[in-house]
Amino acid sequence: MTGRRVSLVAWHVFKESVRDRVLYSIVVFALVLVAASLLIGQMTAGQDVKIVKDLGLATIEVAGLLISAFIGIGLVAREIDSRSIYGLLAKPLARWEFVVGKYLGLLLTVLVNVALMTAAFYVMLACMAWLSPENVRQSWEAPAADPALLTAIALILGELALVTAVAVFFSTFSSSPLISLVLTFGLWIAGLESQELRHFGDMVDSPLNPLVSAIGWILPAFWVFDVKTEIVHGHVVPAALVSWRLAYALIYSIVAVGAGVMIFSRREFR
Repeated sequence: MTGRRVSLVAWHVFKESVRDRVLYSIVVFALVLVAASLLIGQMTAGQDVKIVKDLGLATIEVAGLLISAFIGIGLVAREIDSRSIYGLLAKPLARWEFVVGKYLGLLLTVLVNVALMTAAFYVMLACMAWLSPENVRQSWEAPAADPALLTAIALILGELALVTAVAVFFSTFSSSPLISLVLTFGLWIAGLESQELRHFGDMVDSPLNPLVSAIGWILPAFWVFDVKTEIVHGHVVPAALVSWRLAYALIYSIVAVGAGVMIFSRREFR
């Protein structure tokens, strides 16, 4: 029964997200940018496919981040504002099932949209390969529609799963979507710089070094999911490394959602 209740909440979130105008705006914006990257690549010498790949992957990542953040921050606040939270909690639905269902529903929304953008991206790359002369294709470090791009996209999904968990976590205790948005993006930016914080003592001699280093290790290491440069240049990213980073995203997401469940379970609604 628990699995059924969680899946029902997740499916409801997915249907509501699909109807959200913000979602369509982000996806259309992403598809336009992906198509524009082809034009940019054609304007460079030799129709540089690397530029197209880099811009396409970056666009998928940014669009996914926007979907995770803008929809995730309002998942709980929207229920509170509309007072539908009282009806939901009055039903045989545990609070942890509510939060986990919300997270899984948003994660499904992100997964479906990334899959659509990835399909459009590969179609564009295949067209580029088909239209390019043989001598141009031979000069590329990797094929245009390189299957290795899926490795970069898999790690982007890992990053987005973690961002989604963070957004849901902040939404469980903040009634202001704006505050949740600022906190989510703030933590994402800090996580991109967490590697520098971990090695802060190597650059600066300060009594605060242990504290700064500890903060660097506690922050989610979003930088580990960025392998776009290696993939675009045709370098092989070891499968073991990809697996470890995806496992890291899974574990940290479970911790973030679990912390959100603990906070939401103790929250009073008036």
